[in-house]
Amino acid sequence: MNIVHHVETCVNEFPDHRAIIFEDTSLTYSQLNSAANGIANALKANGINRGDRVGLYLPNIPGFAICYLAILKLGAIAVSINTMFKSDEVKYIVNDSEPKIIFTVADLVPNIPLTDCPSVQNIVINLDNWINQASTDFEATEMKEHDPAVLLYTSGTTGFPKGATLSHGNVISNAQSTVHHAGFTHDDRMILFLPLFHVFGQNFIMNATFTAGGTLVLHRRFILDEVLNSIQKHRVTMFFGVPTIFITLLNTDLSKYDLSSIRYDFSAAATMPQEISRAWTERFGRRIYEGYGLTECSPFACYNHDSHHKFGSVGTAIRGSQIKILDAGDHEVPRGEWGEICIRGPGVMVGYWNRAGDTEFALRNGWLHSGDIGMMDDEGYVFIMDRLKDMINAAGFKIWPAEVEQFLYQHEAIKEVAVYGVPDPIKGEAVKAAVVLKKGAHATSDEIIAFCRERIAAYKVPSVVEFLNELPKSATGKILKRVLRTS
Repeated sequence: MNIVHHVETCVNEFPDHRAIIFEDTSLTYSQLNSAANGIANALKANGINRGDRVGLYLPNIPGFAICYLAILKLGAIAVSINTMFKSDEVKYIVNDSEPKIIFTVADLVPNIPLTDCPSVQNIVINLDNWINQASTDFEATEMKEHDPAVLLYTSGTTGFPKGATLSHGNVISNAQSTVHHAGFTHDDRMILFLPLFHVFGQNFIMNATFTAGGTLVLHRRFILDEVLNSIQKHRVTMFFGVPTIFITLLNTDLSKYDLSSIRYDFSAAATMPQEISRAWTERFGRRIYEGYGLTECSPFACYNHDSHHKFGSVGTAIRGSQIKILDAGDHEVPRGEWGEICIRGPGVMVGYWNRAGDTEFALRNGWLHSGDIGMMDDEGYVFIMDRLKDMINAAGFKIWPAEVEQFLYQHEAIKEVAVYGVPDPIKGEAVKAAVVLKKGAHATSDEIIAFCRERIAAYKVPSVVEFLNELPKSATGKILKRVLRTS
């Protein structure tokens, strides 16, 4: 097996079908595969062998897909590097994974401290030179199910990032599950503006699209007008985002765009507020399908749902996977009670790169411990409360920020909100809310606090409300509470 067989199969079945549409260009499956073969041969000529690491420090451009496929064809390991990272962050990832070659673009080269990265032998910024100088014939290396394919580094919110090692079997099974549950087809056009260095964009969208033989409509990033015009121009059928993007769209006048081609909306990477999901369905007549997972499980683990959709849930375990809710002693809790979400299945990572202790802890007793708190109802539907590390402890009362956020989203003036704990000399922690108001809306801190007091227990009510023009977000659009805590 090899992840790249999905593209090679498409070449055999429909070589002239477009694999990627990007700005004013496109690549057919035949062109994509030939370019990847050229890079694979060039990598081999430059001493890259099976098991060697190769860095991908690339934005959302076709070159990312080409280089990714080329690396895997060789049996080497692709190391995804966040393009928002600066010199010190890049140095850490490079020295942890030790790639011999890094593919990048000219603008990012200054962020690679070569003198401090002894493993790096070559930085490549001109793919055309490599492709043109090498043969475009290449036979993909046969790999085993558990052979490492990709290193995807976790966000590092609780210490240094760890390289989740995903195998060929992990990625293939996850892409196939995505195609099955989300219903990807050869005729679909999937918009991709989420970063390719992230597991959501890389596996759930890119690899699943190639598995289905569909077409990626690729964007460098989410720019509202550009994305909306692209949906209209290219007749995009499947839309993928995170909650903050759906919130932005709900607060945008879309009347001048023809978005009728979209048949499917999907959200992941953060908890979708129920009020936003319901508002979307009321406005567009389509539900937002939701999934749950994490980098360490490739990422797809839960889906809401093929048959029966439940608002507020991330669904049930995908086929071939299992979900359990465990307590602190790793015992399963009764249905309806809260505990840590734990996952077992073919998408669960091989482990963390060169971190045996962290691997053993995360995968103890054969289950991936997610660090997310949730509960399962009698039908097996999972509901996420929050990240374990985000729980607020105020004078002994346990408060889940996501629960407070759900209530705050019911306030008619609030566009976005993030709830988090801040130090308090008496209670240990206090509840704080960072709020972005809708355009033209007005509200005071006292009004929002009073709104909460009418709806939730007093100990959960924010003691401080801060108004911001925007909330800090990651490249995927996830709200960065760690930045709010330190600001």
